[in-house]
Formats: sequence, C-alpha cells, structure tokens
Amino acid sequence: MPLPSDEIKKGITKAPHRALLKALGLNDSDLERPFIGVANSFNEIIPGHLQLRSVAAAVKDGIRAAGGVPFEFGGIGVCDGLAMNHEGMRFSLASRELIADEVEVMAKAHAFDGLVLIPNCDKIIPGMMMGALRVNVPAIMISGGPMMAGELEGERIDLSSVFEAVGAALTGKISEAQLNRIESCACPGCGSCSGLFTANSMNCLTEVLGLGLPGNGTVPAVDAARIRLARRAGERIVALVSEGLRPLDVVTPVAISNALAVDSAMGCSTNTVLHLAAIARTVGLDFDLSEVNEITARTPHLCSLRPGGSYHMEDLDRAGGVQAIMKVLLDAGKIDGSAVTISGVTVAEQVQGAVVRDADVIRPVANAYHQTGGLAVLFGNLAPRGAVVKESAVLPEMLQHRGKALVFENEPDLVAAIEDGGITPGTVVVIRYQGPKGGPGMPEMLTPTSAIAGAGLDREVALITDGRFSGATKGASIGHISPEAFAGGPIALIENGDEIVIDIPGRSINLLVDEAELERRAAAWSAPEPRYQTGFLSRYVKLVHGANEGAVLE
Repeated sequence: MPLPSDEIKKGITKAPHRALLKALGLNDSDLERPFIGVANSFNEIIPGHLQLRSVAAAVKDGIRAAGGVPFEFGGIGVCDGLAMNHEGMRFSLASRELIADEVEVMAKAHAFDGLVLIPNCDKIIPGMMMGALRVNVPAIMISGGPMMAGELEGERIDLSSVFEAVGAALTGKISEAQLNRIESCACPGCGSCSGLFTANSMNCLTEVLGLGLPGNGTVPAVDAARIRLARRAGERIVALVSEGLRPLDVVTPVAISNALAVDSAMGCSTNTVLHLAAIARTVGLDFDLSEVNEITARTPHLCSLRPGGSYHMEDLDRAGGVQAIMKVLLDAGKIDGSAVTISGVTVAEQVQGAVVRDADVIRPVANAYHQTGGLAVLFGNLAPRGAVVKESAVLPEMLQHRGKALVFENEPDLVAAIEDGGITPGTVVVIRYQGPKGGPGMPEMLTPTSAIAGAGLDREVALITDGRFSGATKGASIGHISPEAFAGGPIALIENGDEIVIDIPGRSINLLVDEAELERRAAAWSAPEPRYQTGFLSRYVKLVHGANEGAVLE
C-alpha cells in the first residue's frame, strides 16, 4: 500500500527530493522506511515543557527501533499561568488554532506517514489533536506528564494555592513574606501544573478519546515511566502506519461521548467543553451543549482532585489512573467499551486489567462524591446558548444563589475592587466583553476568582463572564456565557443592581429584568470597536465562532 512519503521518495522525478533528504544524513535504506513527524512543543518558558526534549528523544529512539525514520519539528505554546491577567491571555485560546495549523502544514508539506504529538499544556493539546485530525495520518499523543505537588509546612500546595494566596495578601490576611514562601514552594519542578487543571484534564481525555496510551494523562513528568511510555509511543506509531489505523477511525461520536462521561466523573476543567466541541467540529460532528447535561446526569462524580478537592495528579496515578476510572464506569454501564483506541484494542479490552488501588481517590459508584458529574451547562434568558460551570468545585451553599449584579468591563478593575473591599457578600460579579470576539480570545479569569476565594468571599459571591476560567478555578464561577456581549448577547444588557438568579442543580441562569426593559436596552446598545485593528487577533475576531461552538474558526 503506497505511503504519503512516497510522494517525496519514489520515482525519477523525485531525485531532487531524495538529494535534500540525503543532505540530512539519510541513506537509501532510510528512504524505504516510514517517515514519522515528531511535533515537539518544547520551549524554555513553560515549566510543563522543560522535559520535552527528553520525551522527544525517547520517542525517536522508539521510532528508530521499530524501523521508522523520525523528523522532529517544533511548535508554539502559551503558558496560561504566565499569560494570566495581562494582554498575553488574549492570545492563549487563539493559539490553539495556530497550533492546529502548524501540525497540518508540517505534515502535509513534508508528506509524513505518521505523527507523534508531544504537547503538555492547555491549548497545545487540543490544538495538536485538531491538526492531526485534519491530516488524518496515523497519530499518537504523548504528553510530558504532570508536575508533582509542592509542599509547605507539611501541607501540599500547587499553583492555585498561590493565586488564592494573592487574594489573601491583597486583603491583608497574610503578609508579603508569607506569600513569598508559598510562591517558592508551590511548583517544585517540571510538568503540567499538578491539579486537575486544563492541561491535565485534556491529557487525561486523550486516553479516553483513544489517541494516547494508558498512563499518558497521569504518569508524573519526573517518573522514568514517562520516558518508557514515550519510547512505547514511538514504537507504536510505526505499527500504526502498517496497520493503517487513523485518527478519524478513533475519534468517533462514541469516543467523544465517552470523553464527556469521564470528564464528568473526574470533574475536569470547564475548558474541556470548549476543546471537545472544537474537536467534534474538526471531525464534522455536531456538538450540542445540552448533551453535557444529559451525560452528567447519569455519570457519578468519582474523583475530587484540586482545585475542587485535596488530591493531586500523582495521587490519581497511584490510584490506577484514567484506565481505572474508565473500568469503573464501564462496569457500571456508563461508557461504551466498543470504542477503538490507538493501542489496537477496544476500550473494553484495554481497561480489562485496570485496578483501583485507592478507593477514596477513585471512589466506587456506590460511594461517589456525587451521583451526578462534575460539569454543568446552564441555560436561561442570560445564556440562551449556554454557560458552563465546574459544579464539583462549587461550595454547597453557592449551588443556588440570588444576588445583585456588579458589572465590570475588564479584569483589572475587578481585582482593584477586591483589593479595596468593594465586593460585598451576596453580589453577582459580572465581567463582560471577554468572549471569543470581545476579549478577544476568551481570557481566563483565575486571578479574580482566586482573589475572591483568598478574600473568603467564595461562599457568598458568584462570578459570571462570557470569557472563561482556568482549570484551577473553584467556586460559583460561570463562564462561556453565550451569546457573548460583543455579539449583543443578554450579558451586554446587564446593569448594576439587576438581580440574577443562579440555580446550578436546576441548570438555569436568569436575569430578573422584564422583557420590555431588555428590549429597550438592546435597542440602545451598539457593538464596540474590536480591541485589535491589525495583527493576528484582528483576523481571529473576524473568523471565530461562539463559545458554544468551541470557539473554532470559520
């Protein structure tokens, strides 16, 4: 069966191509082997990526051992933690589309027969996956693994601990010296931040979607098992080329439904809803946000990791990892075991030997943390096309909340209000014009949500936005409100003092303003000028869809 790389290797007219390949050091026997692209998102600014050179080296060793020829290439990546709370965050979600483009361009331009994708943080994981789905040559994902938790005075801490400590320092509850001690201990080394934040959520879901080997989401970055897993990924991709199993054979409606179920059981980041919607649209599938509620309603919440709980990724790995969660759900009839994986077996076959080693980290269905899953989509006159909340990270007293709106048009003003004591208990804080077009790029709101928690207001204050929240966010933080303010959605019409009713168990969010008044406000509303008139984000605003559609580009 012809391979894509034959286009640059075979025939008299391809002698110039072969000459260029030989300039790389290849010989004639190499030209008979499968060409494997190795997309490595290594850089020196993201802590989760520091170890990716070692991961890539192991992948390439595996490819060579299995009879393939590896070609490593780089890709961009944004550290959401470093981009937080300044202009850089507007580029984070938007970078997902560039990353998908990079993978597509490199794979198509160089006729790779297969791809190994090495991401580790936030938008890089779905971006690489979307690129691989477009190209649809055999592909496998191998992440760099999660960071270990930090420790201070016998207590385990992480990056979200630092953000919460900022809120405590702003309100005088701790000193700057105490804050310094926390920041110096929270992130002890390389890896994706140690809680069930967006990066780790998505790396876990690659296992469920069938594009990552067992352990991809949970084996710690500093564990030698991570390097062994990377070598196996390199070996496996060569077999996949021979077998002809492609991403579109794996990422099917069944796989996406399974991913939503495991997402619900784990209480993953709200960002996974955006990314799963984008992945579904990449493969030509409809993605209805109401399906999230349907799956959540029948899926027990089995894990409670940071930020909603006290465990970290290393605990989940020790307890049996994603495969053990899938085994519990499969045995309970909550996922479909017929889905295919890049391991060459079905989900049912792959999880057959999985064992739960700690029944509190991964609880049995009968003793679940909650009998419904960790994510919820709310609908109502404030969010006709939906809004997303991480229900498992909301305190019980905030699951239902009625309060008066306090509206902010930007994040710095809200942080200043928290620092000045301007947020009163019972308030519903609104940050708008932060959506895909209005932000642009749906900036994450970890700084204000953590500051609210650090100030002790998370038991009494809700926050809603047409932007999004970090996976490290906890509390009644409701994002992705659609339509967004920039598109004239109802969130644009809220005024200070308006009453908002949030009912997370009831899956509703409503603005208590009569229809005639809303119509009057809508008639007086006009769209603002885009924040960017030139450059990448100006193009992005023209092409991006709403959050309910995954914020994909036309």
